[in-house]
Amino acid sequence: MENEKKSAIFTKGLIKENPVLRLMLGTCPTLAVTTSAMNGLGMGIAATIVLLGSNIVISLLRKVIPDRVRIPAFITIIAGFVTVVQLLVKALAPALDATLGIYLPLIVVNCIILGRAEAYAKNHPVIQSALDGLGMGVGFTMALLCMGGIRELLGSGTLLGFSITAGVVPPMTIMLLPPGGFFVFGMLVMVANKLSDRESKEIDCSACPIAEACTTICEEKAGED
Repeated sequence: MENEKKSAIFTKGLIKENPVLRLMLGTCPTLAVTTSAMNGLGMGIAATIVLLGSNIVISLLRKVIPDRVRIPAFITIIAGFVTVVQLLVKALAPALDATLGIYLPLIVVNCIILGRAEAYAKNHPVIQSALDGLGMGVGFTMALLCMGGIRELLGSGTLLGFSITAGVVPPMTIMLLPPGGFFVFGMLVMVANKLSDRESKEIDCSACPIAEACTTICEEKAGED
């Protein structure tokens, strides 16, 4: 049961609660940097490292940080990890750092990372918080990689820098521009919603001792609406 619970914590960020395609968080860097698959992959990995590290540290300090200063404390922790990641990217992948530009340091105020700290890490133990951060990070990376791959393939005929359809199919330059980004984003949101609806299962409440009370409350709220 515990393994299944941990598995559910990790996998919810992939499709069911994908931070970009289902929760609509982090759309600014998603639309801005996904002109190529490599850009999306780089931003996704950077955000995942920050998510994982900040969730672990915030979970460890959740009983120490005073509630009235928790947001400044969370941002300080996140900023520390972003600084480390940015220095690593500058040293190991300067071209990627130049391409991502301001969006790399802006991970500090990415609502996905601060949102997981506030909604999950500050209320749960380290292992669960780490799994939540990793799952959300992987889901974010998948969304960026899919968007970047589609836009790069249709817009320039390449994928991860390798020529695929160049010289065979004329590139649609609009896919590399903001309208193309919004179009691909909308299509992926539709696909994610369909997949999530397919995975969801109808809950049988017949054996629940308070099923009748729940039904009554739902009917009353429906009447108010």
